[in-house]
Amino acid sequence: MVGFDFSPYYRTTVGFDRMARALESALALRNGEDGFPPYDIEAVGEDHYRLTVAVAGFTGVELSLEVRNDTLFVSGDHKAREAKTEYLYRGIAGRSFSKQFRLADHVEVESAHLEHGLLTVDLVRRLPEAMKLRKIEISSGQPTAIKSKLKSLLGSGKDAA
Repeated sequence: MVGFDFSPYYRTTVGFDRMARALESALALRNGEDGFPPYDIEAVGEDHYRLTVAVAGFTGVELSLEVRNDTLFVSGDHKAREAKTEYLYRGIAGRSFSKQFRLADHVEVESAHLEHGLLTVDLVRRLPEAMKLRKIEISSGQPTAIKSKLKSLLGSGKDAA
């Protein structure tokens, strides 16, 4: 088992504790993970991602997708099928599984699709309007806030007569 000590980074950074905890938990999961079922994670666009999980032999009702506390849970509960088949070799795994994927802030599941033994989950990052880049127009002359304040202090000039 390979370990990594994040404590020096805790002492020299501010606000990155969630990221360090996520890395620590990912390392812990990786060390105990058996690699079943195999999966791919793709960057489809700047804010779009695709998770593809190989779930050969599973039906849609045997699979489950849930998002809790910024974590995507993908699980499969293989129903026991009565088979009177004698296998000489059984290479298609029929066991249940559970996988967890930590989602970054503002990443949401957009859709999920099962076809040809592949479960495809499309994810998208949707930033709130307050976090998006805003272009501020620069005007010349006196600021408009000061102009309106001066008008209200001086009045319109009609009351002075």
